Amino acid sequence: MKTSLNNSDIFRMMEEWAPKSLAYDWDRVGIQVGSFNAKVKKIMVTLDVLESVVDEAIAEGVDLIIAHHPLLFKPIKQLNFDDPKGRVIKKLMQHNITVYAAHTNLDAAEGGVNDMLSDALGLKHREVLIKESNEELFKLISYVPFSHKDEVHNAFSLAGAGHIGDYSHCTFQTEGKGTFKPLEGSNPYIGNQNEIEFVNEVKMETIVQKSKLSKAVNCLLQAHPYEEPAYDIIPLANKGKSIGIGRVGEIDPILLSDLCDKIKTTFGLPVIRVTGELSQTVNRVAVLGGSGENYISVAKQHAADVYITGDVTFHNAQDAWQMGLSVIDAGHYIEKIMKEATKKYLDQQLSDTSISVMVSEVNTDPFQFV
Repeated sequence: MKTSLNNSDIFRMMEEWAPKSLAYDWDRVGIQVGSFNAKVKKIMVTLDVLESVVDEAIAEGVDLIIAHHPLLFKPIKQLNFDDPKGRVIKKLMQHNITVYAAHTNLDAAEGGVNDMLSDALGLKHREVLIKESNEELFKLISYVPFSHKDEVHNAFSLAGAGHIGDYSHCTFQTEGKGTFKPLEGSNPYIGNQNEIEFVNEVKMETIVQKSKLSKAVNCLLQAHPYEEPAYDIIPLANKGKSIGIGRVGEIDPILLSDLCDKIKTTFGLPVIRVTGELSQTVNRVAVLGGSGENYISVAKQHAADVYITGDVTFHNAQDAWQMGLSVIDAGHYIEKIMKEATKKYLDQQLSDTSISVMVSEVNTDPFQFV
């Protein structure tokens, strides 16, 4: 069991899932307040970093807060401890609590917020709604003795390499003869110092996404028996998966009114706002967590029957209504779905440590319904 991890270790785990490169350039992701090097014993996951959340973290003995919405989104011109944000920062510093934000990068990431929402809705055959790019792909090649080819093969897959569509463990393997001569100071797994060794090896080739490349190489080095494993990394012209925010796909045909009821039940909402004919049957659904009214026309271009998002204003809702696209405004707070999902991810990553992960119980939705 690992006895001690720093904040930077947790940041690395988050960025393996949601690389900072996926964030929009206007966003503020990563460390917000605190230290890279502080030790971690307890983590709390929250949607927002409000004073009540920080008070909860203090009471629970939390060292690190992982948030979706950045605490420091707009530049601070003065640090006034009488203002709400100033009080929050003061408390964080007094209690040595670090804050880290994963925002639009977690929105866009595979398995991120928009996939969480899509999973909750049962969205099938989904694709990216607002495509920003395609992930870069690399070919990772290693030369492995026969005795460890299965270990390296499995290590590749566990690191996320060799995944193509609905297939895993994808490699191409060719047999050959490896040669090397261990020199003074070496500690060879096979052979003796100052003697040329000939070894039956397998050349193992696999494909890996840029975001998983570092992890794949680390897993290779851990699984490979050689003191100095040989490996090649080759950039590919092949296009990887589309990267972007929002998702669009299909659900079983359902009345719009029944879909509204399903959304209220799924996300624990007392009411939602909707445009369109409630008796119509909908099948193709677009979803974007947070404020998505700027992408109404994109949802229509994807032939969506209904677009689920938050923070829709009157005239934009009216425009959607007139173009024949139903809009369900489920509010911004449905993004709270990230709390349990992020805890689950971190629990898996930290299973061999004593670090605990909790979810904030504070309701940070500013709206009440009366």
